[in-house]
Amino acid sequence: MIRRPVAWIVAVVLFAEAFGVALLNWIMANVVDGQNMSLAGLDPDAMVMSSKVGAVVFGLYFALCALVALLVALRNRPPAGLGRILLISVAVVHGLLAAVAWALIGRPQFAFMIVMLALIVLLLMSYDDHPEPAAATGPQDTDGPGDSAASDEPKDAPKEAPEAAESPLTPPPAPTTP
Repeated sequence: MIRRPVAWIVAVVLFAEAFGVALLNWIMANVVDGQNMSLAGLDPDAMVMSSKVGAVVFGLYFALCALVALLVALRNRPPAGLGRILLISVAVVHGLLAAVAWALIGRPQFAFMIVMLALIVLLLMSYDDHPEPAAATGPQDTDGPGDSAASDEPKDAPKEAPEAAESPLTPPPAPTTP
């Protein structure tokens, strides 16, 4: 199906984004350090350090999200728990980055972010297939322990389903008062 190729694409692109975001922040930190820039009176050394910390944190965040997508591709199972939360959060980040790209950078970058957002959402939604319900064969063992008919038949023999087996296994909802 389409699930595994999408997971592979998401993993590869997120690894590339992890490297690119970390490299971009690190280069910006070096530029600020080299020119001894200050923004609104902030200490240049604090700006350099925060940009380098941001490079490491965001690089690791995107790499961890890529690792989750890679595990989904390798195992062909849906992400669960923290992995699902990470993929949802990276989809939100791509949506926010798309809005910033539209406003500040341009249409090609916006299109890239939207395509990545769509791929991540497709990855999350393609594993949400609901399993088919089991065929209704009726109640398995409705006879009580004192029923004599149950003792006559062997337990492994298939039983005739009574007419009531056509009804749903769960009772209908109780009526509510207005």
